[in-house]
Amino acid sequence: MRIKNFSLTYGSQIFKSFADEARVRIIHLLYKNEELSISDLERILDFTQTKTSRHISYLRNASLVNATKKDQWVFYSIKDEVYDIISQIFEFLHKDVTLQKDQETYQIMNSNRELAVNRLEEKGYRD
Repeated sequence: MRIKNFSLTYGSQIFKSFADEARVRIIHLLYKNEELSISDLERILDFTQTKTSRHISYLRNASLVNATKKDQWVFYSIKDEVYDIISQIFEFLHKDVTLQKDQETYQIMNSNRELAVNRLEEKGYRD
């Protein structure tokens, strides 16, 4: 799904969201990894829960981010309607060292999570 009526007001919300480095880092992680929880974002970015929640709230109010509740967890993702414009913005930022480091941290964290799941499965523990 794409933005059907891109207005000046909505464009301003998108660009204001990209005006803060913390929000850009959060958007980038969601863009690259589809969905993450607040606790995932906190660990990857080394932010407090308050800071992370404040920026996620801003992004939700700007209509850039979805929230999906699964059990006791809430996972955040980029809205389909804005995915194309966000993709274009990140084409210009793909070599940014901070964004690359954030993604590397995610990959390490995710591989460690997979290792832990595999070890539990080997010992006979299942979901």
